[in-house]
Amino acid sequence: MAVSKSDFATYTYAVLALMEAEKQGAKINGAVELQFTYDEETGGDIGPKFLLDNNLSKADYAISAGFSYGITSSHNGCLHVEVTVKGKQGHAAMPHTGVDAIEAATHILQAIYGLRAELATRKSKVPGIDTATLNVGLIKGGINTNVVPDLVTFRVDRRMIPEEIGFDAEGEIRAVVEKAAKDRPGIEVKVERIILAEPLSELPGVEKLIGALKSRAESVFGVEIPVQGVPLYTDARHYTKRGIPTVLYGAGPRTLMEARGHNSDENLRLNDLNRATKVVALALSDLMK
Repeated sequence: MAVSKSDFATYTYAVLALMEAEKQGAKINGAVELQFTYDEETGGDIGPKFLLDNNLSKADYAISAGFSYGITSSHNGCLHVEVTVKGKQGHAAMPHTGVDAIEAATHILQAIYGLRAELATRKSKVPGIDTATLNVGLIKGGINTNVVPDLVTFRVDRRMIPEEIGFDAEGEIRAVVEKAAKDRPGIEVKVERIILAEPLSELPGVEKLIGALKSRAESVFGVEIPVQGVPLYTDARHYTKRGIPTVLYGAGPRTLMEARGHNSDENLRLNDLNRATKVVALALSDLMK
């Protein structure tokens, strides 16, 4: 599989190659840790963050799961919030006896979509990343057709560009929601954070890691290997937050769409897996000379 499982194989066999080279007399000055974690989709708090918080890892560099034809040095951050809109139940024959949560939620959503239009003007300077984005991906509410709805919840996905590191995106959404709710008397709103993942950006010193990977990858693959950003988010950000220069590089094609990531036909070319393993092994040996 192209998403992460192939990287497990790449990193494992790259380290095995270094161990074999050392047995044959090669000088390896340093150590490599393999950290196989499983909670990226839920934030990485019990994976890499746990390891770092408990000082179980103090690395000089970190390489996280990526693809073979590009080195990812930056990526977007991600905020998920749930908005709860509370009104008052009433009979549909006498709607004035209730406070319509769906009508209020519609008004609030219009304000949120107004924010989305504004976010589209916040452009990133990082190649491969376009603009900040916002999406409402889940909504539910109401009791029955003949009842004034008293409750609506919906979830918002907000992607932050690398330039927004440290920006209070949650506070911005909260302000928009609360301002719109004031236009609807009798309505109460609540904004709760589900997940917050900060963007990944280049740290001082990462150029040495990028240089080693780029040089070896271009030699092995025979093509130019760009250094770029991606609009996704990963748990690699936990390492940069601790001051560890970090990039994403591993086994896979040029794009997530080409790999059919998270689809039933997700795939990987075995030749890319083989070559990516060579790149990682050779780059690590260069860094530990």
